Amino acid sequence: MAINWFPGHMHKARKEIKQVMPTMDLIIEVLDARIPFSSENPLVPALRGETPLIRVLNKRDLADPEITGLWQPWLEKERGVRTITLSHNQRSEALGILKLAEDMTPNHDRQKSALRVMILGIPNVGKSTLINTLAGRPAAKTGNEPAVTRAQQAIKLPDNILLYDTPGFLWPKLSPEACGYRLAITGAIRSSVLDFGDIALFEADYLLQAYPELVRARYGFETLPPDGLALMDAIAAKRRFFAKGGVPDLNKVSEVLLNEFRAGTLGRISLETPDMVERERQEAATADAGKAARP
Repeated sequence: MAINWFPGHMHKARKEIKQVMPTMDLIIEVLDARIPFSSENPLVPALRGETPLIRVLNKRDLADPEITGLWQPWLEKERGVRTITLSHNQRSEALGILKLAEDMTPNHDRQKSALRVMILGIPNVGKSTLINTLAGRPAAKTGNEPAVTRAQQAIKLPDNILLYDTPGFLWPKLSPEACGYRLAITGAIRSSVLDFGDIALFEADYLLQAYPELVRARYGFETLPPDGLALMDAIAAKRRFFAKGGVPDLNKVSEVLLNEFRAGTLGRISLETPDMVERERQEAATADAGKAARP
């Protein structure tokens, strides 16, 4: 299933960001540490030019620490990019972003003019919460649903920093296709546009392959089911989720799988690795080339 989600207000945001970004001294892009590649907006490298970029891997406490350690050097391969990892509600850690911003703009005199910083992030990645932490006050609207921020706003931070908040937006085409699933699992795409069962099945297959012991521990299995659908059936039996006629209630199982992942109840899980996305990108490029070659 291909997931495509690009509401009109996000198209407007993209145009506004393209106009404003060249005037910025620094860019901060907030990523989900569980899906650094899928939550990265591929438009940013093309739009930022030589402007320094800080990539914040947020929700570090929910991600697999070993895999997060692989992502940082991978993301920093791009010129002028630094990374920092954050966990929930850690103000002292978050303030490290401001120190890093100072280190990356050594020639800017803040006595003469404010440091203009743009902060970007896809929906529901924790961008507005981070802004409020940096500002030390409720400066940005937050919420559990994606796409809460709808318009740009300028926020004054300590040390003469002017932070330009932007609406969270996804890009028009989610590619490789697996990126769409990962974004959906983490909650970056509104629930109303999803097939919960399809997304949960993708998650179940991945968990069996990448984190079998966490699955075993969480759901109390002695022997793991052979595939994602069998896992969902087995969870239904364990939790007694049955519809009429004793049929496994896979909608309920889907809800449990997604909610327990998002809350960290299953454990610290990352949904992608650098090697995985490199392979997926190559496969997608090969498939696109094959389509282009067809008469």
